[in-house]
Amino acid sequence: MIGFIIAGLVIGALARLVKPGKQNLSIFMTLLLGLAGSVIGGVIANLLGTGDIFELNILGFIVSVIAAVLLIGVAEGITGRRKVHR
Repeated sequence: MIGFIIAGLVIGALARLVKPGKQNLSIFMTLLLGLAGSVIGGVIANLLGTGDIFELNILGFIVSVIAAVLLIGVAEGITGRRKVHR
């Protein structure tokens, strides 16, 4: 369980590094989005037959980071990241 949390934090941090621009997300939000991305990546890797959902493999890791990047984009859209230009 601790490994799952650490993996979620690493995946969330990598997703924030990959996504261009500044994200106004807390560490907790990064962890949650990283965990969600890792679950999505694990499920997709499992459906493709590359391993179990809780097994660390390269395809699951890559899909997890991509899913977390997309989730960060959704979170930014929901929180209204738009700035007023004057």
